Amino acid sequence: MKEYNKIVFVADSGICRAPMAAGILEECKLKHPVEIAARGLVVLFPEPLNQKAEAVMISNGINMEGYMSTQLSEEDFADDALILVMEAVQAEKIFEKYKNAKPENVHVLTELVGEELETVNPYGGTLQAYGLCYETLRKTILKLVNLLNGGNYV
Repeated sequence: MKEYNKIVFVADSGICRAPMAAGILEECKLKHPVEIAARGLVVLFPEPLNQKAEAVMISNGINMEGYMSTQLSEEDFADDALILVMEAVQAEKIFEKYKNAKPENVHVLTELVGEELETVNPYGGTLQAYGLCYETLRKTILKLVNLLNGGNYV
């Protein structure tokens, strides 16, 4: 896999799955330093991490205090940036809206690591739904770390 200097997780509003994925990856050991960010496709104004997502992150030892959602922008699409979306429809929206987006740099997170299902959005669900989302993302992120560190698909 190509070496990236920036990894940007993208989801709809940037207050749940994307920051959870970024927070999980921040805790992992990568072979070389990488800037990790979370963005939303539709961020009308900055919002903090979803309360249930925050509770799940804290219960897993990951502090996201001070996190605020940020709109995805053209500047995020550098040649050395890997853009990871949660759903294929989000990738389609990116290619429609951002001229700097390149197919080789924009991927559905689960597809990139060889999984079949997309990461389900727990928004509006129970705390257990957010916990399941965290567990699913954690397994997927560990596969991503393996790829980034030069391993093969898990």
